[in-house]
Amino acid sequence: MADTGGTHTTAGTAIRGWLLNPVALAYLALVAVVLVWVGVDTLFVAHEDASFAGIWAFVVTGPTSWLFVALPDPLPVVGLVIGALVQAAALGALYRWLHGRSVRQHRTGPHGA
Repeated sequence: MADTGGTHTTAGTAIRGWLLNPVALAYLALVAVVLVWVGVDTLFVAHEDASFAGIWAFVVTGPTSWLFVALPDPLPVVGLVIGALVQAAALGALYRWLHGRSVRQHRTGPHGA
């Protein structure tokens, strides 16, 4: 456990805080919608030529998932999951930082007075 000025935070608590907030959950919902669209396009839509729908899964989870693209199967799919979680955690951490900052400013006033 890390000492954070009198409060104890575990890694699990921090990760939950990064992933369970409106911004991270909205991003993960967007990723889920894109993955469903890619699946429907792949399974049910006939194409005369190749479809580029699958690329969108890597676009919305990039740049982290791009590190897995050239690796052998099934690692690109693992990269999509890891990319989505890393991006959601980054967005969630940014949201918590900005939200915490605005709450602190509201309590202390605009100039810390």
